[in-house]
Parts: sequence; structure tokens; C-alpha cells
Amino acid sequence: MSKFDEAVELYASEMKDKMGITPNDELLRKVTKGCGPSIYRADASKVSSSDPEELARVKNNFLIKKLGLSESDNLDGAIEEVIEKMGKSNRNKYRAIFYYLLVQKFGKESIYG
Repeated sequence: MSKFDEAVELYASEMKDKMGITPNDELLRKVTKGCGPSIYRADASKVSSSDPEELARVKNNFLIKKLGLSESDNLDGAIEEVIEKMGKSNRNKYRAIFYYLLVQKFGKESIYG
């Protein structure tokens, strides 16, 4: 099994076991692939929800640039909702899962079509 497949499997089991969400495997694979090499680095593979600069990067680089959303879409509220869904005390907020949940929240699955 490739490192990529292992990562996707880890994210899918995290979602099922810890969050009670059954992911769309195809979308999860595409979102994970979109994260690029960051999924292979321990620090970069996770979103630090306690770091305002990190959350600003998620908002600007992912939500605005990648998904084409605007400030009027309540981006901060959506990020906060994902943090709640993943668990505030959960130290392993994997970037691929974080992005997957944001893609679903805004119905932007077609970007990964």
C-alpha cells in the first residue's frame, strides 16, 4: 500500500471512528491529493486551530483562492464549525479532513470533479 493510500485510510477511519461521519471515499482521495506533499509532514498535515495565522491561511489560501468563496460567505463561522465538528480538544485536526468538511459545507465538490 502506498503512503498516499495509507494517509487516505487513516483519514477515513478518523472520520468514521472519532467523528461518526462516513466519508465519500472518492472526494476524500481528491481533497487529500489536493493537499500535496503536506500530508507527509507531521506538522503540515494538521491544522492548528489555536493559531490565528494558520486559520487565516486556511481562509485565504483554501476557501478564497481554491474554492472561490468571498468574505460574505461567513468563512470564519464555517472554520469554527469544522473545528467544533472535529473536536476542539482534538490535537490531530488533519488538514485533508478539515478541507474535506469545508468543501462539503460549501457544496464545492465540483471543484474536485
